[in-house]
Amino acid sequence: MPNQPSTDHRALWQNCLSFIKDNISDNTYQMWFAPIKSVSLKDNCLTVALPSHACFEWLEKSAQKLIRTAIRKQLGANGRLKYQVPVAEPENKRPITVTLPSNPVVNVPNPPRMPRNPYEAANEGLNPDLLPGIKALNIPSNLVDSLNFDNYVEGECNQFARLAGKAIAQSTPGSTPYNPFFIFSDTGLGKTHLAHAIGLEIKANFPDKVVLYVSSDLFMQQFLESIRSNNHNDFIYFYQNVDVLIIDDIQFLAGKDKTQEAFFHIFNYLQQRKKQIIITADNSPAEITGFEARVLARLKWSLVAELTPPDLETRIAILNKKLENNGIDFPQEVTEYLALRVTANVRELEGAMIAILAQASINHKEITIDLAKEMIDKYVKSTAREISIEYIQKIVADYFNIAVETINTSTRRREVAQPRQICMYFAKKYTKLPLSTIGKNCGNKDHATVLHACRVIADLYETDKKMHADIDEIDKKMKL
Repeated sequence: MPNQPSTDHRALWQNCLSFIKDNISDNTYQMWFAPIKSVSLKDNCLTVALPSHACFEWLEKSAQKLIRTAIRKQLGANGRLKYQVPVAEPENKRPITVTLPSNPVVNVPNPPRMPRNPYEAANEGLNPDLLPGIKALNIPSNLVDSLNFDNYVEGECNQFARLAGKAIAQSTPGSTPYNPFFIFSDTGLGKTHLAHAIGLEIKANFPDKVVLYVSSDLFMQQFLESIRSNNHNDFIYFYQNVDVLIIDDIQFLAGKDKTQEAFFHIFNYLQQRKKQIIITADNSPAEITGFEARVLARLKWSLVAELTPPDLETRIAILNKKLENNGIDFPQEVTEYLALRVTANVRELEGAMIAILAQASINHKEITIDLAKEMIDKYVKSTAREISIEYIQKIVADYFNIAVETINTSTRRREVAQPRQICMYFAKKYTKLPLSTIGKNCGNKDHATVLHACRVIADLYETDKKMHADIDEIDKKMKL
């Protein structure tokens, strides 16, 4: 039986939130549910206001069942929920509200040059006697137009970070709970692209706001120049005029105590005035070293989002997007081969694509799978870490003339079960994936099943001549 409905819409929504909070992680709750405000309760329909359209997309995609259960617990089987979602009106960018029922890599080019003395450029043409406190600086954003959300391919590897970034970009800077926003990943996985995309969309939605992208290296150069030229106050004043500060690769400030101190004071100033701060790094705040405790404490305030290596489907989508943007046509088998073989990061994937294109153009060769294989051998080292589980499955499936999708089913038919075991055997040999992950990607098996499969194939390799020949041949194909 549902609880007796409360006539107070705020209390009713709080009851829903309590139930939701018990069933999700605290990080997810704080990001997507905490900012939602109750608006009204009428005719057994609760209306709530969402902070952004990105929040609406995430709720509809990832939390429909949970929200429906929470509402039914409070309002019964006929209870309904409506969202008020802010959207940008194209002509004047002023927010309006609509009601919706609850039922949606690239190498970064060098940014525009920013002088070592930012105050000098920002005040070009202005009164040199401008007093601090008068906001009249003309600050360049340093954002790269091509690094936008349209060119940022979404996948499971970046979905959380992308949705959070969208929510930030569609809300008044600094008004969401996602401040600071800290994005981390290994190199070449798209954190700089995402940071630029957020900044570009904020500028489009809020043209009166000052958005600034700066690398940590440039920030440090500016700081040192301000000390040498005795205009440190101008340096601080410059950054105090920013509404959205994006600092890229902050790990490079490690061990730079004086620069960290300057960053600390700028961070505090902006944070206290509800300005948006976006930071990228190669590690999470908990893993970064070489920073003062007080700076680390500020970084740990952040909403932290990790970008992980893209899966096969996302890698293919990234390649197709880049080819489309550049008006290039690759045979699909070449695109798939590239995505199968180049798995380390998106930047390397694009580099391999460019290498093939250059070879074909310079030597007037047709873009074929043979050319792709020739170039990949030269472009990336053929090591175990380059062999992905998807690539293993493709080679094994082709060898036994079965579909990859069949290997990923739970069927126990011998003509499928044995190739699946061989995939597990090679995945354990050539990848660093945990056994549980290998099993999940091979018919949703557990780690014990993977261990058993590896032992079976290893034993057959020693005792069965046909299996010995099959394994050697597959191994050879995998290294082509």
